[in-house]
Amino acid sequence: MFHPRRTLRVLLLPLAAGLALTALPAQTAQAASTLTNTGFESDGGGAATPAGWSEYGSTGASYVESGGHSGSYRLSHYSSAAYKVETYQYLSGLTNGNHKLTAWVRSGGGQNSAYIALKNCGSSEQRTDLPVSASGWIRIVVPINVTNNQCTISINSDANAGNWINVDDLSFTSGTSSTSIHGADISSLAKSEAKGGVYKNSSGTTGDALAILKSSGMNYARLKVWVNPADGYNNKTRVLATAKRIKAQGMKLLVDFHYSDTWADPGAQSKPSAWAGHSYSQLRTDVYNHTYDVLNALKAQGTTADMVQVGNEINGGMLWSEGSTDNWTQLAGLLNSGYDAVKKVNSSTPVALHLAKGGDLSGTRWWFDSAVSNGVKFDVIGLSYYGYWHGSLYDFQTTLDDAASRYGKPVFVAETAYPFRLDSEDSHENIIDLAGELVSGYPASTAGQTRWMKDITSIVEAVPNGRGLGVFYWEATWTAVNGNGWDPTDAASGNGWENQALFGYDDRALPAMAWFNHR
Repeated sequence: MFHPRRTLRVLLLPLAAGLALTALPAQTAQAASTLTNTGFESDGGGAATPAGWSEYGSTGASYVESGGHSGSYRLSHYSSAAYKVETYQYLSGLTNGNHKLTAWVRSGGGQNSAYIALKNCGSSEQRTDLPVSASGWIRIVVPINVTNNQCTISINSDANAGNWINVDDLSFTSGTSSTSIHGADISSLAKSEAKGGVYKNSSGTTGDALAILKSSGMNYARLKVWVNPADGYNNKTRVLATAKRIKAQGMKLLVDFHYSDTWADPGAQSKPSAWAGHSYSQLRTDVYNHTYDVLNALKAQGTTADMVQVGNEINGGMLWSEGSTDNWTQLAGLLNSGYDAVKKVNSSTPVALHLAKGGDLSGTRWWFDSAVSNGVKFDVIGLSYYGYWHGSLYDFQTTLDDAASRYGKPVFVAETAYPFRLDSEDSHENIIDLAGELVSGYPASTAGQTRWMKDITSIVEAVPNGRGLGVFYWEATWTAVNGNGWDPTDAASGNGWENQALFGYDDRALPAMAWFNHR
C-alpha cells in the first residue's frame, strides 16, 4: 500500500479542516537563501511540520513519514477527509536570475490539483503538476526567473478524501528548463480535408486546422512519407504540398520516412512494392535515393526539413527481411544510407532514430547498444510512448533518461496520445475503447487527455542536462471522416483513433491543445 496510514494524527484533522484559507501568514524574518531540510530527514517520522518548512490550510494533512525516495523519510499530504494544504519554504537573499527546483514525487491521483510552485519570485508563478504514479518516484522540475532576490517554494494539494502525494529530495539551484518541441503528427490532414473533414476553433468557428493548432501554441509538425501508397496520400507530392502550409504557419517540420507503401511499426516493416525484388545492395541505394529525392525537393521549394526520422518504430529493423535486427550489419548499412542522404541535402539537419515501447529500458538499451556497436550514425533518439501499452510513467522516465545519458543524445517523444472519450463516432471500433484499458489516474475525458499531455511533457522537460526536446502528439487531426480510414487500400475502412484526436466529435479544438503552451 502506498497511501500513508494515519492513526494518532487523525485526531488533529477536524480542527485543521476547520481553518479558513485566507491570506498566507507573514514570512519569517529568519528566511535563508538556501533550501533547508530538502529530504525531510531532520525530524524523523511523525513530524507535524518539517523543520525549515511552514504549513497553511488543513495542516493536519501535511506531515513527515517513513519511506523516502533516497533517505528514510518523505513529506506526505493525506487525509481521510477532503483537504487543502500548502507546505512551503521562503527564501530570501537570492541572486537574481534563472533558478530551477527539482523534486521527486509520487501521487495516487484524484485531487482537484496537486502541484509544486515557485511564487513571489518577482516573475510569473510557475507550477508543475504531480504526475499520477502510485509506486515509482517521478522527477519533476519547476523553473523560475527570480527578479526580487526572493522566492517561495510551495507544495500544494487541493484534494478529496483519501487522496495522497509524496514529495522528497528537493533541490533549488541556478539553471532553467524548457521544451523546444510542442508538435503534432498531422499526416492524415490532407486526406481528411479532401474527404470533407472540417475543423473548428474552441468557439466553433470553422478554420484551417493548422492555423488553429498554431494559435494554440503548436510549433512543429510531423509528416510521414510512404513510397507509393494505394490512396495517393502521404507520398512525396502530398508531403511537399503540406510542408508549404506548415512552413507558412511558421512551424518547423519533421519528416518521418517509413520506407514502405503502408504502415511501418514494430509488427510490420514491409518493403515498398517497387523495391520488392531488390538485392540488399540495391535496397541501400533505394533508401538513399528516396530519402534524398524527397528532402531535396522540400529544400528546393523552400521548406527544408528541420529534423528527419530514418525509419518509423524500427524496434525490429526495417525493410524486412534484409533490414531485420536479425542482421544488424545490413540494418546498419540501410540506416546509414538514409543518414548520408539527409546530410547530403542539408548537413545541419538532425537525424532521429525512432523506437516504440518508450517504457522498455532493456529493449531500448539492447537496440541502441547494437546500433552503436555496428556504427550506426544518428543525432537524436525518438521514442513512442503510449501509457496504455508501453509501461508506467516511471518506466517511461527511466528509459528516456537512460537513453539520453547512455548515448549522450537529445531525446523526444515521437508519438503519444490519449482518449478524451471512449465511444466511437464512426462504425469502426476504437483502438482504446474500454475503461480498463486506460492509465490509472487519467480518465477518458477532456481533462484526462489534457493532464496526460502536460505530465508527459513535464517528464521530458525533466531529462537531465537539457536533453529533453519535447513531444509530438500523434495524429491530432485524424477525426472520423468517411473515406479517411486506416487502410489506404480500402476506402471504406474506418478510423479507430478519432477519440484520441485533438478535435472533438463536434470538430472543435479540445482543451488538451493547452499543452502546446508548455514551457
